[in-house]
Amino acid sequence: MKTIAVNKSASFEYFIEDRFEAGIVLEGAEVKSLRAGKASLGESFCEVRGGEVFLKNMHIALYERSGAFSTRDSRKDRKLLLNRAEISKIVGKVNERGYTLVPLKVYFKDALVKVEIALCKGKHTYDKKQALKERDIKRDMDRMSAQDR
Repeated sequence: MKTIAVNKSASFEYFIEDRFEAGIVLEGAEVKSLRAGKASLGESFCEVRGGEVFLKNMHIALYERSGAFSTRDSRKDRKLLLNRAEISKIVGKVNERGYTLVPLKVYFKDALVKVEIALCKGKHTYDKKQALKERDIKRDMDRMSAQDR
C-alpha cells in the first residue's frame, strides 16, 4: 500500500469516529499524476448529492506529458465509489448535527486508487489546546528518554 497524500489537519480539527474505504473515479492522466505523487488533500471535503458521495476540492496536478486536450480543472469534483449500505449509513450520520465527512488519505491498494474517508465531529478550541498540550508532553518525555540513553 503506497500512500499518495494525507490530510494532516483532519486529526487535529476533528474527532474521527468511523472510517470507510472508497474507490474514486479518475481519468488516465490523473492516475499517472497520482503515481508521481502530485496530489494534495488540503482544504478538501466530501459531499453527499443525490445518493452519491463526491470528493470536492482535492488537487491533482495536471500530468505534464498529457496532450493539449487534457487541460482539465485540477480541483474538479470526483465521485467516490461506496456500497449502498455505506452511503445510507453516511447520509444518516451527516444529517445529524455536528457530523461531517472528511477525506483522510489517498493511497494505492494493488493497482487501484483508494480514498480513506471518515465520519467526524468537530473539535472545540479547548479540545485542540488539550491535544497540543498532550503532544508537547509526549515530545518532552521522548527527549528525556533519548538523553538518558
